[in-house]
Amino acid sequence: MRRTALLAAAAALVAGVLAWPADAAPHTFVHPGVTVSQGQLDFARSKINAGAQPWKGAFDQMMASKYADPDRTPEPRAVVECGPYSNPNHGCTDEREDAIAAYTQAFAWYVTRDERHARKAIELMDAWSAVIKDHTGSNAPLQTGWAGSSWPKAAEIIKYTYSGNWAGSGRFATMLRTVYLPEIINGSHSNGNWELSMTEAAVGISVFLEDKASYDKAMARFRTRTAAYVYLDSDGDLPKTVPSQNLDTRDKIIKYWQGQSTFVNGISQETCRDFTHTGYGLSAISHVAETSRIQGQDLYGTDVGERLRHGLGFHAKYQLGAAVPAWLCGGSLELGLGPVSEVGHNALANRLGHAMTNTGTLTLRGRPAGSNNLFVAWETLTHGDNPA
Repeated sequence: MRRTALLAAAAALVAGVLAWPADAAPHTFVHPGVTVSQGQLDFARSKINAGAQPWKGAFDQMMASKYADPDRTPEPRAVVECGPYSNPNHGCTDEREDAIAAYTQAFAWYVTRDERHARKAIELMDAWSAVIKDHTGSNAPLQTGWAGSSWPKAAEIIKYTYSGNWAGSGRFATMLRTVYLPEIINGSHSNGNWELSMTEAAVGISVFLEDKASYDKAMARFRTRTAAYVYLDSDGDLPKTVPSQNLDTRDKIIKYWQGQSTFVNGISQETCRDFTHTGYGLSAISHVAETSRIQGQDLYGTDVGERLRHGLGFHAKYQLGAAVPAWLCGGSLELGLGPVSEVGHNALANRLGHAMTNTGTLTLRGRPAGSNNLFVAWETLTHGDNPA
C-alpha cells in the first residue's frame, strides 16, 4: 500500500514538473539569481584572482570606473523626473548611475572580499530606499526600468553572499515593491525596447521579492514582446504583434517598424530607428533569458533564443561594416549597438554550440565590455566565456 502511494505521489510530481510552463515562476527562487548566478560569480572571481584574461582586464576596467569609487556619494531624491532623452533630467542620471554603482560595488565585494565595497553598495541602496517616492515625466516607465534592472542585481549579491548586517534590506524591498514595480509591471505600448527593459526590471525585482505572481506576469509579457521585437521567417509575411497595440493592418505594422517592409531573420522593430535602441532591446532579452535560466527554466532553447541569436547576428554583421542593401532601411543604418552581446553569445554559442561568427567577432572586438551607463555593465567580466 505504501509503495503504491509512493509511486502515485512520484507520478504526480513528475506530471507537475512536466506541466510546469517554460516561463512560470520557479517553485523555489535561486539566489543570487538576477542575470548573474553564484556559479558565474565564483568562476569570474577565480579567473580574476588567477590573473587570467579577459577577466582580469575587465575587472581592472571596472575598478577604474567612477562606479567603483570608494568615496562615491549617493544622490537620492524623492521624485525623479525624466522627459524624452532625459530632458528634463531631474535625478535621472543620478539614479541610474547610483544603481549601477551599487551593483559594481557589490561585485567588487564578491571578488575582493573587501567589506568597504559591500558597505558602499548598502549605503547607495539605503540612501535611495529612504527617500524615493515616485518617477514622473514622459520617460518615467523607461527610467524606472533602467534603474530597476540594476538595483536587484546589487541587492541579490549583498543579501545572499555578504555576511555583514544590512539592516535596511526590508526597506529596500519595500521600495522595489511600491515605487518601482507598479510603474513597470503593466508594460508599455511604446517602442519595444521600453517594454523589454521594463520587463527585465520586473523579472529581477520579482526574483528579489520572491513574488511568483509578478514573475509570471512579467515573463508572459516578455514572451509576447520578444516575439514582436525580433522577426523570424517562421512568423510569416509580417512580424508578430502585441495584441493590445491594435497593429491590425499591414500599413500599421510597417509604420511601427519604422517604415521597413521587407522582413528577414533577425531584423528588429527598431533596426531602422537606430542600432543603439535596438541594442537596448536585445540586451534586455538576453538578461531576462539568463535570469530565467538561473531560475531553472532555459528559454534559450525556445523561440526566445532563436530570436536573440538571429537578432545579434543580423546587427553584428552591419555593425562590423557590411554593405547595407537598398531594401534595408532605405540603404542607410545608424550604427552603435553598444556592449550588449556577451550574455547572448556566451549562452548561445558557447553553451549551446550555435555558430555565431559575426556576433563572436563583434564580442571579441568589444572586450572588455564596459557600461552603457543606463542598465548594462561589465558583461565580459560576468559572462565572457563563462561556462557556469
